This record gives sequence, structure tokens and C-alpha cells, in this order.
Amino acid sequence: MTAKSMLWAAMSMFAATAASAQAIGSQTWIPDLSGTYRCVQYCGGRHLVHIQQSYRQLEVSDGHQTAAAWINSSGHISTSWNDSGVYSPDGTTIQFAGGAVWVLVEPTPVPGRTWNE
Repeated sequence: MTAKSMLWAAMSMFAATAASAQAIGSQTWIPDLSGTYRCVQYCGGRHLVHIQQSYRQLEVSDGHQTAAAWINSSGHISTSWNDSGVYSPDGTTIQFAGGAVWVLVEPTPVPGRTWNE
């Protein structure tokens, strides 16, 4: 096996391992979703929302209205506005079943803080 072939094999093995480790719902910890998110797809109103998290409970505010949401299983959330969604393992993206996608633009208070189960 040439050095180039070995390099490609090692890189593909690393990519497969990293992808499977990042699968939604497979993590055993809850990332801190607190922060300001921008809606980037299927935005039905305000484009900025703020999430404040306390363990599994989420308070979502667009500056005018506040709604509740909660983490019901690792990687999955439910909302009081009858929508469900999934969040990325690092907590930087939330995608709802209705199609809306939120991306973290300003974490609060510390990026990477997690809630251990």
C-alpha cells in the first residue's frame, strides 16, 4: 500500500468516526442552548430569538412574546407552539419539523458549557 493510499484510508476512517459520533440523539449530554439565534430558513416572523436554558427547560423570546420549550430526549426538543425539532450536538443549530432553521449567533453565557445527565 502506498503512502497516499494509507493517508486516504486513515482520513476516510476518521471522517466516518467523526460523523457517527456527531449523530443527533446519540450524545449522552445536553449542550447549553442558551443564546441568540437567527432564523435562516422558513422564518415566520421575527428573525432573532433568544433562548434561556435551565437544564431541560427552555424559555424562548423574540423580544415581544415568550414561549416554552423543553428537551424531551437527547437531541430532540418540543415546544409550546406545537412544533418539535432537533438540535446539533454542539447546540449551534436547531431545525424544526415545520422547516424553520435557527443558527446560533451569540452564545450565552459560555460556549461549550453542557448539562451532564
